Amino acid sequence: MTDQPPAPYAGPQRVLSGVQPSGNLHLGNYLGALVKFARLQHQIETFIFVADLHAITAWQDPAKLKDQVREIAAAYLATGLDPKVATIFAQSAAPVHAELAWVFNCVARLGWLDRMTQFKDKAGKHKERESVGLYTYPVLQAADILAYKATHVPVGEDQKQHLELTRDIAQKFNNDFAAPGFFPLPEPVTQGPGARVMSLRDGSAKMSKSDPSDYSRINLTDDADAIAQKVKKARTDPEPLPEKLEDLEARPEARNLVGIYAALAGTSDQQVLAEFAGQGFGVFKPKLADLAVEKLGPIGGEMRRLLADPAEIDRILAAGAERANAVAAPTMAEVRKLVGFWAG
Repeated sequence: MTDQPPAPYAGPQRVLSGVQPSGNLHLGNYLGALVKFARLQHQIETFIFVADLHAITAWQDPAKLKDQVREIAAAYLATGLDPKVATIFAQSAAPVHAELAWVFNCVARLGWLDRMTQFKDKAGKHKERESVGLYTYPVLQAADILAYKATHVPVGEDQKQHLELTRDIAQKFNNDFAAPGFFPLPEPVTQGPGARVMSLRDGSAKMSKSDPSDYSRINLTDDADAIAQKVKKARTDPEPLPEKLEDLEARPEARNLVGIYAALAGTSDQQVLAEFAGQGFGVFKPKLADLAVEKLGPIGGEMRRLLADPAEIDRILAAGAERANAVAAPTMAEVRKLVGFWAG
């Protein structure tokens, strides 16, 4: 959206992402995000936050929000994020996010936000009733990323448009304030296998913590019995598993379960079919249930252990916030100078 070619960014490589504390994390979050976070922390400087500022674009019970933040932090830790390696913090504990978002609100153009399809999807026919925060949500996302000058962001298909907006905002800021290369133009990190896990009750709908049916998803806090029961009751079809992937195209529930098995096992969908071709779900589902219990059972147990000691989670979040602020504060100080704010 800007005419000048971007100047190269010479700063350190960093990755940033976050999850909203607005409901139970599930298998889709685990395969699509959490396992990636744990892997990335050993490859690149990593910042992972709990997105409580984003969460309040929809009503959250103030009495429960802190506990919801702790639950997401517990999931981060239980799935392998190491607070000595990655910076783990609550978004609201880093005031730079909100301050930089205001500057970016004045950089972004209304037409850019009008094109954001997520707002249209969430608001539906009643956009006048939605909060301004939901509309400007992608601008806050840009601030989340650029406060740390993150160069890489794990994104799913539904967030790619927001990352493009972040790049547009970064480039326009750099141009408007004669600061070439000040903000990087962050690149997406491909999610890979398991990035889009579908509902266990409807193979055409994404697994969601907002689905009214608890049997549509496997929550990370589910115990072994609950995991096995949900896999057993997952919707399927009467046909045996085929030999070729293309034969799953018209079978969304079967395709979903094969994809889940492959992601949990660290293999490919085709390899799963090679193992189970010609067999029915009476054979496949028990194997999938055993695998899901093996992989997810310990995570739920560790989350319950961590949540029993909220003071320890709070200590980790406080230490992470201190580290996050130490990185973001110099960025904001330079932004203030570039914009021309009065410094006192």
